[in-house]
Amino acid sequence: MSMQVERAYGLEALGIVRSGRVHWNLSPAALYEQALQRGEASLAAEGPLVARTGQHTGRSPNDKFVVKEPSSEGHVHWGSVNRPIDEEKFAALHRDMMAYLQDKELFVLDAWAGTDPVYKLPIRVVNQFAWHNLFARNMFLPEDDAAKRAEHRPEFTVIDAPLFKSDPAKHGTRSEVFIFVHFGKKLVLIGGTHYAGEIKKSIFTILNYTLPRQGVLSMHCSANIGAKGDTALFFGLSGTGKTTLSSDPQRRLIGDDEHGWSDTGVFNFEGGCYAKVIKLSAEAEPQIYTTTKRFGTILENVVMDADRRTLDLDDASLTENTRASYPIDFIDNAEMSGRGGHPTNIVMLTADAYGVLPPIARLTPDAAMYHFLSGYTARVAGTEKGVTEPKATFSTCFGAPFLPLNPHVYASMLGEKIAKHKARVWLVNTGWTAGPYGVGSRVKIAETRAMVTAALTGELDDVQYQKHPTLNLDMPTSCPGVAAAVLDPRSTWPDPAKYDEQASKLAKMFVDNFKTFEADVPSSVKEAGPKAS
Repeated sequence: MSMQVERAYGLEALGIVRSGRVHWNLSPAALYEQALQRGEASLAAEGPLVARTGQHTGRSPNDKFVVKEPSSEGHVHWGSVNRPIDEEKFAALHRDMMAYLQDKELFVLDAWAGTDPVYKLPIRVVNQFAWHNLFARNMFLPEDDAAKRAEHRPEFTVIDAPLFKSDPAKHGTRSEVFIFVHFGKKLVLIGGTHYAGEIKKSIFTILNYTLPRQGVLSMHCSANIGAKGDTALFFGLSGTGKTTLSSDPQRRLIGDDEHGWSDTGVFNFEGGCYAKVIKLSAEAEPQIYTTTKRFGTILENVVMDADRRTLDLDDASLTENTRASYPIDFIDNAEMSGRGGHPTNIVMLTADAYGVLPPIARLTPDAAMYHFLSGYTARVAGTEKGVTEPKATFSTCFGAPFLPLNPHVYASMLGEKIAKHKARVWLVNTGWTAGPYGVGSRVKIAETRAMVTAALTGELDDVQYQKHPTLNLDMPTSCPGVAAAVLDPRSTWPDPAKYDEQASKLAKMFVDNFKTFEADVPSSVKEAGPKAS
């Protein structure tokens, strides 16, 4: 009884003073049962839970705000990413949201973020939907020990109420959707959207605030380990291939999206994976494909036959951003410690919609800093609301929407760690070749895998390289298992002159974007980037 009183007080302290029935730390099976009974989701033929997120099939970055308050105001890098909201508006929204949740049935998860025992963060997630609570259970590290759970004291709490909508005039929001982060109160409020990814990314934002101030580099990347114990990192925005390329049958998966790099090595922030599954196939991505047929997996916005309950992973009629959320142990060769040593190789992934970047290039330490700060990619359809086709963008550190601190904090830490541990760095284009989006074709997954494998195993260390005159990149002239013509993007275009024109356009975009960083980096970093004609 005392445990329940303490737990009840835990919600009371958040402002939920008269809740309805509260379900604490339910098992996946019990959450399935609740989600189905409540009509939140459907059961597919082979076991996964299928949920739809309505009009919001991706993140809503323009609806995310950080509360301007004394404890964090001097640390947050304010601007278009970290939009300020005042404490009065937060208080009004919090008060109205908590009033809305009175007498509502709620689902609570006590869990951890981070697999390193030194840096793991105790968290609590309070959900209005059972399937969102299962999502949180998949993505974080639930505390399954009853005795430890009774003593669990969350440092940060996420309250997620999709059916509660904000009032822009009263709450200072842009729309009815809101993601409010209050570092002082250690509280995140989410509402107006059914998209579960907001829960995951809010915790990532918190870790990106707390860990660098403890000397740990927080990173938007996947990670795996080879047979010889060599760790590799894969940076990149959603849709560039982090999950696909890190889920390698020949290497153990540490994690697919969020990691920290401490003085002792790399550790996963999460306990699960959140993979894009549009057009997923057993041939190209066997490990991820298998998870779509398992009990415990949540499939978001995947089209299902209403009668037979069979899935159509090729159907993008709801969104291109179809997703699977599953525990990491659903991947056969997962590294269950969630930890690895200092990286031997770092791969920076981009999906180049212009068809200009080579499929793989070796980066010097200065070029690595340049491309990390640039964070160029094409934002893939469906990752964010309103994006229906790839669009060129620059996202600092391959994760700008989730970085509360100045980007130079993360970039300088990465530069120091690359230098200290002598990591090799590669730029890999998983986007288009033989022409831009709409004309050329996407680089084949099999070819990208062959190139990445060659890089990680050292097979590209001793081959010849040629310098791209415009992009200033070192391109290998040969690679095991890949035709030489594929390695030079200019040779894949029917009209080399059009390629040169497109390359000059992209180079100018890089140069213009990098002007933001020029004053804060050595001239050698600037010189390592593309050359605008």
